[in-house]
Amino acid sequence: MSYQHKDLATGRWSQLSFLEQMANIGSEVERALNWRIKEHADYAQKAFERALELIDLTLDHDKSYTRLKEIARMREALVDYFSGINQYVSSEGSWRNYFAPFTFASRRNH
Repeated sequence: MSYQHKDLATGRWSQLSFLEQMANIGSEVERALNWRIKEHADYAQKAFERALELIDLTLDHDKSYTRLKEIARMREALVDYFSGINQYVSSEGSWRNYFAPFTFASRRNH
């Protein structure tokens, strides 16, 4: 597999705290949302793909059943929002609200 986040995929990702991982995923989701608003579908798609890559790295490295369950459901809803029929009725605001606490907590811990 060809990773866009090569340094993270080679092991650095597992060294980040869960909050840092979620904040980084949230940053890519924010980029995808922002590009979508600006009607740059190709950039939005690339940011979405980077978010999925980070989610998959998290799923590969995290061994907590509760977290795995939450992350897998979040991934499913995110894919549904960006590529599906939006059966979960997600919105731009709901995604921003979901990831904001991770970003704030990650920053507060540094």
